[in-house]
Amino acid sequence: MLTDPSITAGLTPRMAGVVERMLRAGHPPLHTLTPAQAKQAYEKGAGVLEVPKPELARIDDVHIPARDGTRLFARLYAPSAARLPVLLYFHGGGFTVGSVATHDTLCRVLAQRSGCAVVSVDYRLAPEHRFPTAVDDAWDAFQFMAGPGAEALGLDGRRLAVGGDSAGGTLAAVCAIQARDAGLPLALQLLIYPGTGPSADTDSYRRFANGPVLTKALVDWFFAQYIDMADRHDWRFAPLLADDLDGVAPAWIGLAEHDPVVDEGVAYADRLRLAGVPVALEIYRGVIHEFIKMGRAVPEAQQAHADAAHALAQALQPERP
Repeated sequence: MLTDPSITAGLTPRMAGVVERMLRAGHPPLHTLTPAQAKQAYEKGAGVLEVPKPELARIDDVHIPARDGTRLFARLYAPSAARLPVLLYFHGGGFTVGSVATHDTLCRVLAQRSGCAVVSVDYRLAPEHRFPTAVDDAWDAFQFMAGPGAEALGLDGRRLAVGGDSAGGTLAAVCAIQARDAGLPLALQLLIYPGTGPSADTDSYRRFANGPVLTKALVDWFFAQYIDMADRHDWRFAPLLADDLDGVAPAWIGLAEHDPVVDEGVAYADRLRLAGVPVALEIYRGVIHEFIKMGRAVPEAQQAHADAAHALAQALQPERP
């Protein structure tokens, strides 16, 4: 029995069924665990509702140099051995959980369906690595792919997109601003329910404070692991606060209707449009945060896969066999 039927109000029947099964499973919320336990729990549950993993012609584990000498683990996915354009991808997880492994299927799907290569990066996580380490790692990875890295991997770094989901979407949005400032070419920013604001205080945070999946308590816990209160108005944490968005790359933004961060996503789309940036905004009705990784159970996830891959293909123009 659900303790609070309002949690599933407005969800599609399939989405509501997934949420009910999650609640019946009785797993402790991530914010009640230690960071190490939360990382392990997220890894364990990440692939349960994913679509079957596509087989690809090329999957290579690589390393990307960071500014402090650390070598960041990354995985390259490609549907062929050709010199393909690239999506640089950052996984979600509140800057605290998640990995290349938890987003393996999603990156395979995006590569297969777009015809582009995808490079997924294991940026360093909180609480061991607090703000701005993740931002710096993401930007270092971007510069690597826009510079010698793509060529070394047999890819076309002149046709480059950046993307991510949730916290990874935040990192992608920040990279797009930094790329504009550095004069580096960027064809698309692919933002899947990104966090863009500093305070978790929008109306959607109030409406969906109890989730499901992403709750206000969990967001507060993620923020506490990652960033000091004094830094939360830094635009590299909250890109909605950036002074100027003129000239950043076009955006494809995919949001979930029943998600605490949906209002921030809409607000960011509005700011980009006001700056003259082309934006394609999709709000998937009746679904929740993390839905894009639930394609086995939720048809909207597969629609989002198709929409995101189409946006990538349109922006990067991979040569089709």
